[in-house]
Amino acid sequence: MCNSVKKLINGQQGQLIQKGILSIGDKLPDFVKKAVLTTPEGIQITDINQCYGSDSAKWTILFWWPKDFTFVCPTEIIEFDHKSPEFENRNAVVIGASTDTEYVHLAWRQQHPGLADLRIPMLADTSKSLAGEMGILDEQERVAYRATFIIDPKGIIQWVAVYPMNVGRNVDEVIRVLDALQTEELTACGWTPSQSTLTAQMKGKYGG
Repeated sequence: MCNSVKKLINGQQGQLIQKGILSIGDKLPDFVKKAVLTTPEGIQITDINQCYGSDSAKWTILFWWPKDFTFVCPTEIIEFDHKSPEFENRNAVVIGASTDTEYVHLAWRQQHPGLADLRIPMLADTSKSLAGEMGILDEQERVAYRATFIIDPKGIIQWVAVYPMNVGRNVDEVIRVLDALQTEELTACGWTPSQSTLTAQMKGKYGG
């Protein structure tokens, strides 16, 4: 077999290899993507990049859904948007994303009453490059998994959760985990901000 054919076959095989999902300690990949968001002038299409939150020293919640014009996805998007003030109070920005185009996002917002006044941007990973880099692109359908990433102000991923296509997320749990991460302390199972951390308890018990 000639070298050119070998290179072609190897290249094709390499494209079929599914990259593992980015995890804790990995850096959010660089990107520039179109996004649909609400501005004082109305709904607009603009560019956003990986520094959308970190430029302002904020945490980033990047959540992905599989497809626009579906059933589970809008319930999640609306809930993330409804809770966006709670994320803002925690120095965090929220970005929603899918592999649909910005024009499909725009049409969905215009058609769905619950999405009309969204405060969070809807990122369009039309090329599927970002979903691929993050390892959340379904091999068969070529759409993003129902994945959520919490990213610190330095652009480092601190938490990842991936749900089956048919199961909606719990946004309150994302907030709880963000609260726990921001303590930078040990937190027990089911910890909430109304409770002391294990670190505080140990300091109280053993001194220091």
